[in-house]
Amino acid sequence: MTAAALPRVSAIVLAWKSEPWLRRCVHALLTSEKVDVDVVLVDNGCTDDDVRFLGELDGVTVVSPGRNLGYSGGNNAGAEVATGEYLALINGDAVVEPGTVARLVEELTTRPEVGIACAAVRLAETPELLNSSGNMIHVLGISWVGGLGEPETRTAPTEVAGAMGAGLVLRKEHWDRLGGFFDSYFAYHEDADLSIRTWRLGLKVVNVPDAVVLHRYEFSRNTNKFYLVERNRLIFVSTLWSTRALLLLAPALLGLELAMVALAIKEGWVRDKVRGWQWLWAHRADLRARRKLVRGEQSVSDRQWMRVLTHQLNTPLIQVPPVVLRPLNAVMGLYWRVVRALV
Repeated sequence: MTAAALPRVSAIVLAWKSEPWLRRCVHALLTSEKVDVDVVLVDNGCTDDDVRFLGELDGVTVVSPGRNLGYSGGNNAGAEVATGEYLALINGDAVVEPGTVARLVEELTTRPEVGIACAAVRLAETPELLNSSGNMIHVLGISWVGGLGEPETRTAPTEVAGAMGAGLVLRKEHWDRLGGFFDSYFAYHEDADLSIRTWRLGLKVVNVPDAVVLHRYEFSRNTNKFYLVERNRLIFVSTLWSTRALLLLAPALLGLELAMVALAIKEGWVRDKVRGWQWLWAHRADLRARRKLVRGEQSVSDRQWMRVLTHQLNTPLIQVPPVVLRPLNAVMGLYWRVVRALV
């Protein structure tokens, strides 16, 4: 196949602060096999000379917004100048294997029912173990990486609720149809939002075990992360869940909110939790508009798309003793079975 006939992929990579793997990330993308890859490098506040160096390479376009747009805004800015038929979103601290991008494109081209194909993200320090086999999304809006620390045992693509933003490919047409990410997320939950909106259009999100990305994963528990994760969970649920689903889940949502307040008090980030509520109130008009937009695009029933959600709470964000977690998950399972029959 000639270069002109290869699938054209624009890979968006964000450069933020100093990232020791950024050059490896970009070089790996540019040398991908069986696809014609160009890289859109978004300078979200790089603090070394990597952007200048990489910007001189053939196939690299630099976007310099002049400020940190976050993961959401940074990818949106990159997508605006992308020219490929496909978009790849790859973290600056992740390295694709030579055939990874082509394998994800193949999944999209051979299976028209697939809207997002995401890589099996492996832990860089222990590449035999998974960082993510796809993200879990709870019925109450919490999202976390699935399969963390587990060996890869799959031999075929699996349907997943959410794609991990560290390594995914989708058609540029699909991205444009969804309008990209919601800028207000800034960071966290935007990949869950994109994934659920894909499911709500009747398309699938799949994780491909033989499309491997190595990720220099670091789990952060800083208070600003909890501010964004908690605020964004409420954005996510309040804009994508139907009114009926929100009413049916109201007792559980209230219980989770009280539990998160207790956790915030215990761990010392209650001010960040309150700051999240303040942001939601100040931007309530924007959220109403967002809800109207995303609810209007849905083409399948809530009962159909909500089947991808889980009632099991096993996220590293919330440490729950097993003696409490087991009965909690059992009760939530019964509750969710009733709710799913009624949505």
